[in-house]
Amino acid sequence: MAVMPLLLLVAGSAAVAGLARRTPVPAPLLLVAAGLAASVVPGLPDYTLDPHIVLPLVLPPLLHTAALDSSYLDLRANLRPVALLSVGYVLFATLVVGYAAHLVVPGLPLTAALVLGAVVAPPDAVAATAIARRLGLPHRITTILQGESLVNDATAITAYKVALAAALGAATTWGEGLRAFAVASLGGIGIGVVLMVPLHWLRVRLRESALLENTLSLLIPFVAYAVAEQFGASGVLAVVVVALYLGHRSWQVDFETRLQEEAVWKMVSFVLESAVFALIGLQLPVVLRGLGRFSGTQALAYAVVLFLVVVLARFVWVFPATYLPRALSARIRAREPGTNWTAPVIVGWAGMRGVVSLAIAFSIPAAGHGAAFPARNLVLFLTFTTVIATLVVQGLTLPPLIRALKLPGRDAQAETLAEAEAQNEASRAAEERLEELLRDDRNALPGPLADRLRTVMERRRNSVWERLGAVNEVTGESADETYRRLAREMIDTERQVFVRLRDARRIDDEMLRTLLRRLDLEEATAYREVAA
Repeated sequence: MAVMPLLLLVAGSAAVAGLARRTPVPAPLLLVAAGLAASVVPGLPDYTLDPHIVLPLVLPPLLHTAALDSSYLDLRANLRPVALLSVGYVLFATLVVGYAAHLVVPGLPLTAALVLGAVVAPPDAVAATAIARRLGLPHRITTILQGESLVNDATAITAYKVALAAALGAATTWGEGLRAFAVASLGGIGIGVVLMVPLHWLRVRLRESALLENTLSLLIPFVAYAVAEQFGASGVLAVVVVALYLGHRSWQVDFETRLQEEAVWKMVSFVLESAVFALIGLQLPVVLRGLGRFSGTQALAYAVVLFLVVVLARFVWVFPATYLPRALSARIRAREPGTNWTAPVIVGWAGMRGVVSLAIAFSIPAAGHGAAFPARNLVLFLTFTTVIATLVVQGLTLPPLIRALKLPGRDAQAETLAEAEAQNEASRAAEERLEELLRDDRNALPGPLADRLRTVMERRRNSVWERLGAVNEVTGESADETYRRLAREMIDTERQVFVRLRDARRIDDEMLRTLLRRLDLEEATAYREVAA
């Protein structure tokens, strides 16, 4: 892709994503709609989605970001539903959708139909996390959807490779397919386990240089993906395993690295997510070209049927996967007493497809092993329409569905109480440690400085409790929020003075940057604590 079209794509998608924050429409849906609208503009560059770019260069950082934001402990606690969706459902959808396509489309061989089934089987990691965050779904449902979207791409890509080999005439048996799946999945997990410890060790050893640490952080997902793929294993699983481990142990790296890393990955994620969803809409001219013997009306009818099969297949899998384990195991019933029918309805409807499906579809070769791939352009078209339909239909109706089902959101009061109790326990431990240190003559401090340390701890402990208590009748703020707002006003006043002194040549720019950085860190602390 030339430089100017790439700049247009990034700038345009970022602008639309920014606009989406001012509307009730989730950003992914607005970006897809903008891409569809832009695709019919005369003279627009041809944005053909290249799987050799999306799979190794776009997917790893998006998965890495999603896994860093996930909880290893929560995923482990929900391992059964996550595995049933990310592995069981994807294989089930591959078979059901593939067989349905074989029956509906005249002359489409079962092997080629199974390729289509594998392509559209996995719900998209980016779509699931982006919409789940916007909707504020209950914590367990969000964890399950995120966990599914982190792993299901690996299942789908492996199933696709097996089905593709069969469709192109390579001799493939069920045993060989299962062996390939085992090698890819276990190999990806194994390589992730091998890489995660030395990568974390290296990050910790670089803790004196936040710049080097963040450079390493940017390379990690690409390294994990490339190493796993080099050995024929799943790069997706390797990236997820490494990122979960690094996220679980992020507290061991330097604070400056964490601040920079969070900002860097937020920017990377924002740019890539925006461009990815815009690219989906921009594929319309590409997929409409060369439908061959299939007329537009025919292809559209097949698309409607396929969309309905995709939606129904998910519900057919989700409800038994939710209730059968509970019916068969008293231990599961005791551990999950509150399972409600509304939860599987939401999980079943939150099956939006995305860019991974399109990238896999575009990677289907025109021919191989001496045989042409049958109806490749139709497969591309059906993948595109399934992605668009699930994003638009399910994405737009998911918020009203959640409201109609009166699904309880996160309990903010209970979370704040847990945070306050944790902060109280930590502050007491810090106080005891401070008094112990101050008894040592080597740590002697003037009284005002020692009192300042005690005051900082006391304020940190009280700030969370105050969010549970009374608020200012005029502003609606807690006392701590008012304190922090005033502190930021004071910081802003200091900043203006520093700039005025620089302009008067009383200090130079280097000193200004040093002073501003100190203020920026103080303001960042105040902002983060208020936002929490």
